[in-house]
Amino acid sequence: MAKLLPWVMMPSEWIGDGGLRHFVWGPEIGANNVAALMTLAPILHHADRESGVTRLTYDDLERTTSLSRAKISAGLDVLERRSLIEREPEGRSTYKVAEHNPSYGWAKFPSLRLYRDGRIPFFYELNLRKRAELDAMKLWYFIAARRDNDDNLAKATYDQITASTGVPRDRLKTALSLLAANGMIHVEHVPSRHSEYGIANAYRIPQIDSSRHMGTVGRGLTEYDAFGGL
Repeated sequence: MAKLLPWVMMPSEWIGDGGLRHFVWGPEIGANNVAALMTLAPILHHADRESGVTRLTYDDLERTTSLSRAKISAGLDVLERRSLIEREPEGRSTYKVAEHNPSYGWAKFPSLRLYRDGRIPFFYELNLRKRAELDAMKLWYFIAARRDNDDNLAKATYDQITASTGVPRDRLKTALSLLAANGMIHVEHVPSRHSEYGIANAYRIPQIDSSRHMGTVGRGLTEYDAFGGL
């Protein structure tokens, strides 16, 4: 596998268009949807910046994600059906990130600092048996897509997160806690005119621009209105 970069480009318009809502929980399909979002990450990490083409074997994907070969296959099928990847004719180990365009329509997606010894440790904590795992994966992609490059934060109300991801309000805290407990996000508190207490949550992915956080950019934050729709 090629050397990892600190972050990579992730096509984000599909998330803005509500694409995460299609990843739903149910018998078998829930686990396959978790596997799909897990498999998408290393494909993005190793995609050529110009062409969006990734070459990864099942062995590569198995080591990175902890998934079985059967679940990798099921996850890839989901990604292809959702038009997030295209199978390349060169072989089953070659994939193209759909809608890849280095000029527009992308967000920074964490890469290098997610890994330890060629693996993504958080993925090794997932067993594909809990709805909260799918919720967490969806929120992780949402936060990456929503992130503002100026302050390195994703700002959104619970209602907006639910509208975009399909994760109900009553499950958001559990999913966010799972991400935070595994170091995948940090929850920050920022001024808000719309919160009863004058404080709103914002979300930071610590593996992206790690030196830019509330301690370094927080003084420049101002109150924000309910964040506009994606």
